[in-house]
Amino acid sequence: MRNLLALVVVGLIVYTVIDVVRSDERERLGLHKVLWVAFIVLLPVIGSVTWLLVRRTPGRRPGPGPGIRTVPQAPLAPDDDPEFLWRLEQERRRREREAGGAGPTSRTDPSDPTPPAAGPPADPADPTPTS
Repeated sequence: MRNLLALVVVGLIVYTVIDVVRSDERERLGLHKVLWVAFIVLLPVIGSVTWLLVRRTPGRRPGPGPGIRTVPQAPLAPDDDPEFLWRLEQERRRREREAGGAGPTSRTDPSDPTPPAAGPPADPADPTPTS
């Protein structure tokens, strides 16, 4: 029985050391690999259990393994899509101009089909000239 317990502890140490070495900085809570390995080797049971608890905390999803690239995902909802929001704002401004009978007050042309390169739509109340 005593030998089985020692074998389990050694297996736990080996598993957690390999897991620490293969982890990224985000999973290690910003600590260096050497510090985690030293903690696990010096305090085998406490260090290994602590690593397993820190590594498996809810709310943090582990990223892809080494060598795997992630592809940026498209927005899941229309209100997450900057191009959709830009078009919606242009349509709202066009309706306001048509309803009010006033001339164009916006610095952006609503008939322009291309969205701005980056950033939020221009604010018509902002007196700062652009370009």
